[in-house]
Amino acid sequence: MSRRTTIHRRTLLRGLGAATIGFPLLEEMVSAPAHAAAASAVPVRAFNLFFGLGIPAPLQQEGFDGVLEPLESLGSKLLIMRNIDQVRCDEKGINAHYDGASGAFTAEPPDGEAKSGGPSIDQVIRQTHHSEGMPKGMVPTLIGGTFFRRSRVGRYVHSYNMDGTVAATIQEKPRDLFERIFGGVAMADGDLSERLRRSVLDTVVEDYRFYTGPQSPLGSASKSRVADHLDRIREFEQRSFSLRHKQPGTPDPPPSSKIPHGGPADPGGQGVDLTLEELTTEWRLLADIYATAIRMDRARFGSLTFLAAGERIRLKGDYVYNDKKIWQFDDADQLNATGDRGCSHEWWHQYNEKKKNEALRAHAHMKMRELAYFLHALDDSSCVEGNGKTILENSLITISTESGDGRHNDTKRELSGVFHCITGANGRFKTGQILDVNAEGIDVYNSMLGAFDAKHKLGPENRKTQAVDAIRV
Repeated sequence: MSRRTTIHRRTLLRGLGAATIGFPLLEEMVSAPAHAAAASAVPVRAFNLFFGLGIPAPLQQEGFDGVLEPLESLGSKLLIMRNIDQVRCDEKGINAHYDGASGAFTAEPPDGEAKSGGPSIDQVIRQTHHSEGMPKGMVPTLIGGTFFRRSRVGRYVHSYNMDGTVAATIQEKPRDLFERIFGGVAMADGDLSERLRRSVLDTVVEDYRFYTGPQSPLGSASKSRVADHLDRIREFEQRSFSLRHKQPGTPDPPPSSKIPHGGPADPGGQGVDLTLEELTTEWRLLADIYATAIRMDRARFGSLTFLAAGERIRLKGDYVYNDKKIWQFDDADQLNATGDRGCSHEWWHQYNEKKKNEALRAHAHMKMRELAYFLHALDDSSCVEGNGKTILENSLITISTESGDGRHNDTKRELSGVFHCITGANGRFKTGQILDVNAEGIDVYNSMLGAFDAKHKLGPENRKTQAVDAIRV
């Protein structure tokens, strides 16, 4: 009987310069067949997944028969929570686009324009389990997002340190996120033309040949998985940078993203024109790269944003779901307005529970489809870990938004019924249900932190936590 070689989960392919490529999870990384040993190999992870503008509370009551339909395929692995109150996050004179967004994952109002009133869930868990710092070669906190509305940082950043400061710089361009995760290709004299011809994978070729060659400690199945994994990284890199691997000649500089970033993304707060294809193409590449970082164990904590709080875009394009056209986006024409008044956020301000709200429903349904795209990337057969569960099932992914009602004329209504959804976090939480929790967000969050043995709790020290046992296994 042959003895199986074991390699460490943190094994990396290291290239010249700054390039560092991690492996996917391989069978050789599980040190023993015993369930206890396999389970202990599963790392603690916590990510905050934010989407802008929210879902009006009455629409949440429709469950998977309404705008939540795209999450149904993952329903057994999610706990959808309704009737969560975030009113304590209200800051006088500021609407939920600001304070509700800052309160997402922190349960605290903002502290100025660039700070939250406290830490976010992911960072409390990170501090609990990695108080001495993250393992070498890992991105401490990974923050990414596809968004356009600027102004206050809390609109689009959703990971905060223990003192309420932003936990890391957000990467909004796929190429920037790629380099944050994998590093770059160091070239003499900063030769850009040479960089454009080469992939970061070219710099780890010797390590790659060893691990896929005859002397490799890996079995045939793992060799195949490594090859597929690196092919996927190359694909994402080519999509991010428009790399051209051809001889000879110097390629043109890679084009910028097809969607605007920085100042052009929010020209005077008046909104931008986008097609649905432009929006989802950029988001899905960003989501793929982010998911790859998790699969490689390069990131265990952070946040990902799909559209900012108070997002202002004028979207166009046919919306097709399950091969059926369900809406044609044309915000400006359908609203018969220009500038910010012709943007999709107006559907939320005009929400009326006595009407059909067809455009709002289509936008919210599309957002759930795109969040589901990211979640599925952590739930396929290549994501199965040592305990037999997928990365999605083993991680804590908390999904939330800024408001339960887009109308600004009633703070209580605006910050009540804020949508929340979590994954099982390796058996810590009850999944496979839609639950009316009827609790404050701060108590839900502290109950979640308790499941991770966190000593720190959110909110004032003298506030008594009301445990939400209904969410715990």
